[in-house]
Amino acid sequence: MSLPEVVSRAQWRAAREELLLKEKAATRARDALNAQRRRLPMVEVDEPYVFEGGDGKATLPDLFEGHRQLVVYHFMFAPEWEAGCRSCSAFLDQIGHLAHLKARDTAFAAVSRAPYAKLLPFKARMGWTVPWYSSYASGFNRDFEATLEQDGELVERPGVSCFLRDGDRVFHTYSTYERGLDGLGSTTTFLDLTALGRQEEWEEPAGRASAFGAPAGSAQLRYHDEYDF
Repeated sequence: MSLPEVVSRAQWRAAREELLLKEKAATRARDALNAQRRRLPMVEVDEPYVFEGGDGKATLPDLFEGHRQLVVYHFMFAPEWEAGCRSCSAFLDQIGHLAHLKARDTAFAAVSRAPYAKLLPFKARMGWTVPWYSSYASGFNRDFEATLEQDGELVERPGVSCFLRDGDRVFHTYSTYERGLDGLGSTTTFLDLTALGRQEEWEEPAGRASAFGAPAGSAQLRYHDEYDF
């Protein structure tokens, strides 16, 4: 095994400070990229998709659970499979408490093409509590490019899609797939993909921190057992 070079504390400090300059530059570049993402246009979703979840049939607006935004994780689980994708399962294992997303008026749900009768026992086996829906009866996966046709066969791929609700209207704001999921899993990384972002005053474009009348960003944070939902 190739291990890092052993040096003195002073040498380590110098090397660390040199790297820190690059890390800060990467952070500023990420902030600029996130701002550019929030400036993307959006597309209205008027297809009446039907999902199946723990409470039976559901529409896409139902997945918002009354919130302004929705982050959907496209979990790879084809109808003919007997278990979900191992990598997707590892991804869901790392999802934190959803209350902190909801505090930013953002819901989270996993969606797979397998029938709900297959999702339910696997969800119980994994011990997950995140909402998980089957899109078996709709073209949702294909329309949002989580299921592709290659050489005459349907192929699944992992991804995340973000949606924004304005009254009764739903809009698709962003999607990313495969390597675009690297580093995702925390509340802030999901919020960075959405149109409203973390809702902090310092974010660009301005004017979205208090988009729904709540205190901006981190001012909304509580211990997860102190929220009203």
